[in-house]
Amino acid sequence: IQSGPRTIRYPDPAIGVNDTIKFDFVASKIHDHVKFEHGNKCMITGGANLGRIGIVENREKHPGAFDIVHIRDARGQKFATRAYNVFIIGKGNSSLVKLPTNAGIKLSVIEERDRNLNRK
Repeated sequence: IQSGPRTIRYPDPAIGVNDTIKFDFVASKIHDHVKFEHGNKCMITGGANLGRIGIVENREKHPGAFDIVHIRDARGQKFATRAYNVFIIGKGNSSLVKLPTNAGIKLSVIEERDRNLNRK
């Protein structure tokens, strides 16, 4: 349920592996949880797509190998990554956390160059 040194006693039975919880450290209570499923907003935490944000489109389960998750970002670009690189950050299109200024959109090389030239 968690990757830190804290043990959560008696969590909700609806919370499963790879789900995200909203936790109050002062009261040691779970306020909300978000399932790892189709249609939820996610952030990529590793791999070539690090930092990108999008909506989970599909999850391919491969027994004995890595599960693959297909994601669509705000520009409509689709990409895929391993399931352990995906962290769910919100239900539907809403987010439980504040997003970065670029909203996790990956620019092309030309768009990045133009943006850097306009800064100067």
